[in-house]
Formats: sequence, structure tokens, C-alpha cells
Amino acid sequence: MIVYGKGRKEIREAFRKHNLKVSVYGLGKMGLPLAAVYAEKGALVTGVDIDKQVIENINKGINHVNEPELDELVKKNVNEGRLSATDDPVLASKETDVKIIIIPTLLDGEKKPDLKDVIAVSEKIAKGMKKGDFIIVETTMPIGATNKKIRPALETTGLKAGIDFGLAYCPERTSSGRAIRDILGAHIKVVGGFDKKSTKTAEAIYTVINSRGVIKTDSRVAEAVKVFEGIYRDVNIALSNQLALVSSELGFDAVEAFKIANTQVYSNLHMPGTGVGGHCIPVYSYFVTNGGITSDTSLLKLARKVNDSMAKHTVDLTVDVLNGNGRKMKDSNVLVLGLAFRGGVKEVRNSPSFPIINMLQELGANTFVYDPLFDKDETKAFGFRYKKDFRDIDCIVVATDHNEFKNYDWKKIKDTMRGIALVDGKQLLNPAKARSMGFDYRGIGYV
Repeated sequence: MIVYGKGRKEIREAFRKHNLKVSVYGLGKMGLPLAAVYAEKGALVTGVDIDKQVIENINKGINHVNEPELDELVKKNVNEGRLSATDDPVLASKETDVKIIIIPTLLDGEKKPDLKDVIAVSEKIAKGMKKGDFIIVETTMPIGATNKKIRPALETTGLKAGIDFGLAYCPERTSSGRAIRDILGAHIKVVGGFDKKSTKTAEAIYTVINSRGVIKTDSRVAEAVKVFEGIYRDVNIALSNQLALVSSELGFDAVEAFKIANTQVYSNLHMPGTGVGGHCIPVYSYFVTNGGITSDTSLLKLARKVNDSMAKHTVDLTVDVLNGNGRKMKDSNVLVLGLAFRGGVKEVRNSPSFPIINMLQELGANTFVYDPLFDKDETKAFGFRYKKDFRDIDCIVVATDHNEFKNYDWKKIKDTMRGIALVDGKQLLNPAKARSMGFDYRGIGYV
């Protein structure tokens, strides 16, 4: 069907009658949940990915993404014929009316945004496009990329945006571990059209998907919203990390100060920690600072430097606590708890755990790793030694706030260890309680 220019009534009816054919390019941690939600709402969805195993599994109704509720959604919609997958991007474009791009934007070796993959996908979509089609970009990109990079790639076969097809930037506003809930309306959707007709159509589509509705703007502002949200978090976390270091030097708990400060309506200090991980917050600042901007971006650069430095600070605390117990790093067995960048999420991209582990190894520690979301083989595949028990361990370093760690019997763990050192990078334990158990405790945010 012709989608470009259609309004709410027509789009809603197309979902209801299963007349809307949608392709989703990228079936990763955000793409597959989005595809499944579109199918659940009534669209006929073709997912596109380069991983043949992913394609095979999805077509069998098997979900490969660790995400609550997604197993059921994938199985149900595959069985009911509304969700399938392919590795043929051109064919998927030919057979669908709405094409959604949601593949990652990575950084190159110089930490500059690398758009070659999203541009390549756009060029393949163009080969299958027809008049009246509608393209949505959910991939986070540098500000202005929809018009400057994606539009020209889509126009390579002669069709023109704003005349022959619609184009909108509608940033994903989801987080691992709650993607389905976020897509359905935990956050209001932002839609930014290349032109007014595109904004109208994007609004019509996402009012079906998102229960909270949409905020309408243009594509460039929509791009900025997504990038700015991530940068805000990065700068705020950096502020909290620096204040935590200051608090420690002055001899009081930053955590207590932050909680009290946040009772003031204008204060929203985040908790300090080992650093910032994931595919969003540690990356988006570079879309601005390394995007050819001539304005002063020194605050953004400093925030990145501060947050990256917290891994080393965690290692410094480990050295300090071991030295205080009369041990040298090279003679010590250290167990790092957590590979994932965030508790409950099986995702390691930009996780601070990796530099922490690497630095501990470089200092000569016998370093072991345990994360309940990664089995022994997966841990070994990262090049790390797996250890689930605490026998012969001199120091524990908490790098991820998994619920399993919160529910540990820490007194029993302490009695099992060879040493008594504990470095808490996630405010997992109350310092006074930990010390009453016999731990020599060091924690980020605590003295």
C-alpha cells in the first residue's frame, strides 16, 4: 500500500487489517523487539539481518535476544505468520511499504562516527523502493545525518524524498532489559520528518505502537534529542564521579550527600561507579566532539575523560586495599564480579569491567571473573578465567550490580575467602555492615 502521506485513520486501519507490510533492518537488541511489537500490533513484518543463524532461529520462532517478554512475542507472531526474517535486504524492501533502519552506529579507530553500514543498508533499500514507500531511521546518528547521508543514499535509484517517498527520523528510546515496555509507551516517541507529510505519517504509525503518543518535530531536532539525552547522562555521571572522589578525599560518603541533595527538586545527581558502558552513553558525545563541530565542546570531552578514568580508580582502590592487608598485587587472587555493563543485562559493549580486568592482569594479579549471565565458555571466549566460588580469593571487586550479587550471603562468602579485601564499585553493600562482617572495604561513593 502507499504509506507516505497517510494519516492516523488509514494507518490504524492498515494495522488492524494486516495490510501494512514492514521491514526492520537490524535484528539486534533493539531491532528484534521493535519488529516483534510491530507484528503484535498487526503489521506483517520482515526482519532483515546479515547473521544467517539469527535468520534461521527467528523463522523457527526462536528469540536470540535476552529481553523480557520477547520469547513469547517472537514465537507467537512467527506462528501466526506476522513475523519472518531474511538476509536479502533488497527483496525485503521490494515486498514492504515501511522500512525501518535500526542498526548500530559505531565509532572508528579515531572515535569518529562510522556511518558506512547504515549508508550501505540505505542503498540496498533504495534498490527495492517504490513510490509511496516510507523509510524510518531509528539508528542513533550525528545531527544532520538523515538529510546529509541517508537521504542521498536512498535517492541513488532516482526516487526523491519528499516527492516519491517519505523519510523520518524517529530515535529509539529504549534500554536493554525493558525494551518492550519502552517501545510500547514507557517513553513518549519523538518523530521528525524530512517534510511535513513525513512527520504526519510517522505520527500516525507511532500512535498505534506507542500508548503515550508522539512529539512531532523535524528530523534534525529529533536527531539532536537522542544524542543530547545520552550526553546529559554522560556529563551528569561524570559530575557524580568527580564529586565522589572529592567526598572521599574530604572524608565523608558521597552517596549520603547525593541522596540528601536530590531532595531538592533541581538536583538529580546520579550514583558514581566504575565507569559508563553500553552502546549509547559512552558513544554519543563523540557524535558531537568528533563530528566536525568548531564550537567549544570541552565539557563533553572532560566528561568522557572522567568516566573512562573510573576503571583505573577502581583498580587503584584494589591496590590500596591489598597493600593495606600486606599483600602485593602479583601475589593476590582477585575475583571480579560482573562482565555486563549494567545489572540484569547480558551486554558487554563498552563495559568498564573489561579495562578493570585487563589492568589487574597487567599488574600481575591472578584475576578471575564471574558473571551469572555468562557461562564458563562465554567467559573464556573473552580471554578471562572463570571462577564462581570464593575459595583462595584475596580480593573481590564488584563491577556490576546484578541482583544475584545483591542477594549473596556475604558473611558466608567472607568466611570462605583467603583474604578480607572487598572493592565495591556499585554501592552493592553497606560499608558499615560489610566491615562488621570482617571485610576490609573500599567503595566508590563511600569512605
